[in-house]
Amino acid sequence: MSIKRHIPNVVTLLNLFSGCIAVVFAVHNNFIVAAFFVFLGIFFDFFDGLLARKLNVQSPLGIQLDSLADLVTSGVVPGIIMFQLLSLTVDAPKYNDYSDTWNSVFHWQGFKLSVVPLIGLLIPLASALRLAKFNLDEDQQTYFKGLPVPANTLLIISLPLILEYQNSDLMNTIIINKWFLIALTLLSCYLLNSNIKLFALKFKDWGFKNNAVRYLFMLLSIVTLIVFQFAAIPLIMTLYIILSILDRKNIN
Repeated sequence: MSIKRHIPNVVTLLNLFSGCIAVVFAVHNNFIVAAFFVFLGIFFDFFDGLLARKLNVQSPLGIQLDSLADLVTSGVVPGIIMFQLLSLTVDAPKYNDYSDTWNSVFHWQGFKLSVVPLIGLLIPLASALRLAKFNLDEDQQTYFKGLPVPANTLLIISLPLILEYQNSDLMNTIIINKWFLIALTLLSCYLLNSNIKLFALKFKDWGFKNNAVRYLFMLLSIVTLIVFQFAAIPLIMTLYIILSILDRKNIN
């Protein structure tokens, strides 16, 4: 039995392992370490498919395993982070009005649970649906239909990083706002399962003509990251969607 056929699957399992560690830290509100392991998991997620293609050992098992790993790293983790951020809004009344009854806190065997943070757990559900649809859709080889789950994860995980490192009262006030977080959760769930065609960063060749939108996106992303740091991530995701819509005739 050839060892090389198992190499991509081992890398995929490293993605899953990174996601599991990220879950542990996210549950304990250590978003910085959780973000590190999410980034590490996404790194492994990129290379497992690349290795499978280079070694010519692509398999149905690898496809399913990849989606299962992504569900944890890029589905469960951002859901927990959104849950925790929404929980913060319950403890920050200066930013919100909590007179509504659907934000009530339930007590069960000494455990307190607020209703609103549960909305954040819609993200793992939407991610699972997105991954299942992707596995069944044979058309998504050179483009994505809907926002890829790793991209959505980067969007969600950027929020606590902005809170930690940007030192902006305006951005903090926006992020620690119940209605903003709920709207972002619902928007991300929609984008994950929308029919919007988004270009993939896969190069058939290195020519500028066939990859102009990809080069433009990469250049603007680098500049935006340098200028805005972690706050650039939501801007980059917005740019990604806008460029894809403008270039929809070339996405096939």
